[in-house]
Amino acid sequence: MVAYTASVVGNGCFFLALGWAASRTATPAEVSFVMAVGAVPRAVLMLGGGVIADRSSPRYVIIGSDMVRCVVILAAAAVLALASPGLWLLVVVALVFGVADALFLPAVGALPARLADANQVLRVQGMRSLAVRLGNSLGAPLAGLVMALSGPAAAFAVAGGLFALSLTLLFTVRIRALPVQKPDPEAEPAETAGKGKATGMWQEMTSGLQYVRRQSLVRMLVLALVVVELGCVAPLSIGLVLLARDRDWGASGAGWTLGTFSVGAAVSSLLLTTTGRLPRPGVFYIASLAAGSASIASLALAPSPLIAAALGAVGGLTLGLNGGISYALVQSACKPAYLGRVMSLLSLASFGVGPLALPVFGAAVAGFGTAPAFAVFGGIAGLGAVACLFSADVRRAELPN
Repeated sequence: MVAYTASVVGNGCFFLALGWAASRTATPAEVSFVMAVGAVPRAVLMLGGGVIADRSSPRYVIIGSDMVRCVVILAAAAVLALASPGLWLLVVVALVFGVADALFLPAVGALPARLADANQVLRVQGMRSLAVRLGNSLGAPLAGLVMALSGPAAAFAVAGGLFALSLTLLFTVRIRALPVQKPDPEAEPAETAGKGKATGMWQEMTSGLQYVRRQSLVRMLVLALVVVELGCVAPLSIGLVLLARDRDWGASGAGWTLGTFSVGAAVSSLLLTTTGRLPRPGVFYIASLAAGSASIASLALAPSPLIAAALGAVGGLTLGLNGGISYALVQSACKPAYLGRVMSLLSLASFGVGPLALPVFGAAVAGFGTAPAFAVFGGIAGLGAVACLFSADVRRAELPN
């Protein structure tokens, strides 16, 4: 987890340095392009990254991804320190990072099954979530401090150093082999026809989607995550900014609410890490999703920044618990041979779906106001809880003892 934390901190450091380096010579539109360009290969190649994680050891995929990021970012730091290249350099670096993320994220998701016993999966997810919260909290401030002292090139070098640290630690990690899997009697012909030989990337991606379609619990949890991302990302990003503007709370009002949300999510990670076990996790999953959705919908009804911050803390705690339980249930229910592909779907839902709702949320605020927009989007997230409530597989879901 130390290696993963170093990688997440490096990622946060890199993205702020990337945006700042672009802003020194580019227009706002060009800066937005540089920051967004990496999302394209990440979204397009994510499912393929899941296939690669299933074909080979996730540890090797993670090491390769960190190695590529380390080399590229240190090279970019050297170029920035010695010359003044155009935006092409930053675009290339962002594209490479997008490709590396498409490989890294599914592999990281598939790794816990190779590291810990099945009865520790919830604890591992709590530790992973805590690493993400810590990394996201430290990365940007670290980059800002370094750039204030020495400029973007130094921030790139620090990010590269963090990836090098992650890489060094990963070489010490030892993982277990997957258990031998019996042939799946429900497998589609595309899955079984190529046993013992290469079946092709596209065929393996298709087989992963077919597997999710057949497994009702996994399918429901993946769909619920998509709905939650559609309902929560926009209110917690541009929604808080627009709410603070309309209520004359100032930028600090939005900042405090988002900050308490992060604190609540960090507390949820600590709870999962220390507890390691929950009674009736399926029921707990549904309840936490319902409570989190209600807190998002209620934000626009808050009469003061203090109440909004309290609701943000509740949302962070409940949705953080929900996310950790969701990943633990998926990893427990999923056959190890499919973990990479299934985790690539979860990663794609987490990073690719939410931004699609941003323009719709903005239009809803412009047409109907902030309170109705928050209520509708919170309700969208709540649909995931309603659907799961009617799913016997989710209600009865258990984690290994």
